[in-house]
Formats: sequence, C-alpha cells, structure tokens
Amino acid sequence: MSHPTAVHHIAIKVRDLARAERFFVQTLGLAVLRRWPAQDGSGERSLWLDLGAGAFLALERSSNEREPLVADGPGLHLFALRIERAERQAWIARLASAGVPLYEQTAFTIYCKDPEGNRIGLSHWPDPM
Repeated sequence: MSHPTAVHHIAIKVRDLARAERFFVQTLGLAVLRRWPAQDGSGERSLWLDLGAGAFLALERSSNEREPLVADGPGLHLFALRIERAERQAWIARLASAGVPLYEQTAFTIYCKDPEGNRIGLSHWPDPM
C-alpha cells in the first residue's frame, strides 16, 4: 500500500458562511469551485474553494450555533497557505486594507484569523525574510 501523496481537501465549520466566503475569496483570493445547497432549502450548506493542485478548502455551515468552533485544545491548530517570499509585504498590506490584523509573524509566516477565529498562516517556508 502506498502513502498519501497530497492534501485532498480541508474542511472548516463556520457559523456565517457568507462572511467566511468574503474573507477567503475577497481577502485571500481563493476561487470558488462549487456551491452546495442545504437539503432543507435554507441557502448554502457548503462552499468549496480552490487551493490548487486538485486540493480544495470546504467551508461548511455549522448546524449548531452553540458549537464551539475554535477551541484551545486538540483539533485544527492552523490552516496555512503558501505565498511567495517576495510578496510578503504585499500580503501584509492586503490584509491591513481588508481590516484583518496580524497577530504574529515569524521569519517564514504571517498569521491572522478568519472571521470565525480560525488561525490562518501565509507562509513562504523554507525561504526566510
């Protein structure tokens, strides 16, 4: 049996699908691949965004408003996207103009949070600043 060779998809549950879409599409520039309607006709239940190389990010509407989506314990710690080192300052400016504050920076990665509080990294590892 072989080993997994790439990321297929990542799914994040969100309370506000439209707000999450604005962040990931307008701020980060991911393209919409597919929209999935809710079975009960109450709008969309999921949105798939292109991560390149056949991978996608699924934003899934949470069905439980009280469900803790971000916890300080086991679970998804960070979702990181690759950027070019030469574009780091442009990304910092893009996030600032969208009103998205950075909460941390390293020599390789800038960190922000999506509207639901999920940690997002934009990384150019292994190329340091």
